[in-house]
Amino acid sequence: MTGIGSRKRGIAVLLLVTALAGCGTNAALDRNEVNLETFTAEQIFGRAEYELERRKPDRAAFYFSEIERLYPYSEWAKRGLIMQAFSYHKDKDYENSRTAAQRYIDFYPLEEDAAYAQYLLALSHYDQIDEVGRDQKVTFEALQALRVVIERYPDSEYARSAILKFDLAFDHLAGKEMEVGRYYLRREHYPAAVNRFRVVLEEFQTTSHTPEALHRLVEAYLSLGLTDEAQTAGAILGHNFRSSDWYEESYALLTGQGLEPKAKGDNWLRQIYRQTLQGKWI
Repeated sequence: MTGIGSRKRGIAVLLLVTALAGCGTNAALDRNEVNLETFTAEQIFGRAEYELERRKPDRAAFYFSEIERLYPYSEWAKRGLIMQAFSYHKDKDYENSRTAAQRYIDFYPLEEDAAYAQYLLALSHYDQIDEVGRDQKVTFEALQALRVVIERYPDSEYARSAILKFDLAFDHLAGKEMEVGRYYLRREHYPAAVNRFRVVLEEFQTTSHTPEALHRLVEAYLSLGLTDEAQTAGAILGHNFRSSDWYEESYALLTGQGLEPKAKGDNWLRQIYRQTLQGKWI
């Protein structure tokens, strides 16, 4: 009996696929030409998976959403909801992906797939991060959502990936500060440039941009005639990144003016230098 029942379900799904295959290219046409209420949730779910295999994630999202509409509170509706979020994300419809993912988290916070829903929500922000020169609001949103994955689901399979993406997004924000700082430096707006590079040292010191930020401070401070600050920035660079090209360039700039990388004076960089020696910085 089980074998006959399985074959019947298989035939029903096949008939559904065949019936819907002749529909138009958009979900609205599917809705008009096919009465989905005559099919089971499992059959509609099968059709949605079929659309994913055909690389039609927008159509798949429609069918998964129809399960939720026609069979609310069912197990298939729950599965369909997380697949909605996945399908929308696959279609780069990030806003709807976030909405579906958040709805899953709200309805099923204790389910195993809640971790994946939160990860999809974070990805919907992360995958929208544009070039460094664009507005960074989405980067902050991605960081916040990724942090939730890391802190709320530390033992999930998505935590490691979230950590890696968090580090990349964090680095991206530092890159924004560096870009603006270099812009000011090229135009000889040295105090404004210093402020940007200082942000990198104080807020993004674990990123890949720290060595260059220190070198640019050497450049800016030398241009301002503030040799104590320039020498101290060079000293920090030499202590932490002696083998880097940035240190070689800073060393050449300083020695070219009869100076050396050495902590001098009483300024904000001197405090960072002390913390560096104590192992509290970087």
